[in-house]
Amino acid sequence: MGEYQVELTSPAWLDLDNISDYHLSEVGPISAKKITDKILNALERLEVFPFSCPLASFKELAERGFRVLVCEKYVCIYEVIGTTVYVHHIVAGATDYPTLFN
Repeated sequence: MGEYQVELTSPAWLDLDNISDYHLSEVGPISAKKITDKILNALERLEVFPFSCPLASFKELAERGFRVLVCEKYVCIYEVIGTTVYVHHIVAGATDYPTLFN
């Protein structure tokens, strides 16, 4: 285990559930489990390397310290406060995700 703790916020858990539900309905249960596991495993790396991902490309989010972890076609938007990594949203990369923070 790393020096940092990763916490998914309620909206991030809801996002992950929606992604899983989408894969379940479109491809099947194996795909739903596979993508969920991939995302959670990618987020786990942030316990050791929370600053390894770039700041968000949107200026208003970058100025607030939000970073983006890319996993497959999804992006995980997070910030580091102290020794905690707060994952705020997990969405498709094509999503206009700055609007999620208004």
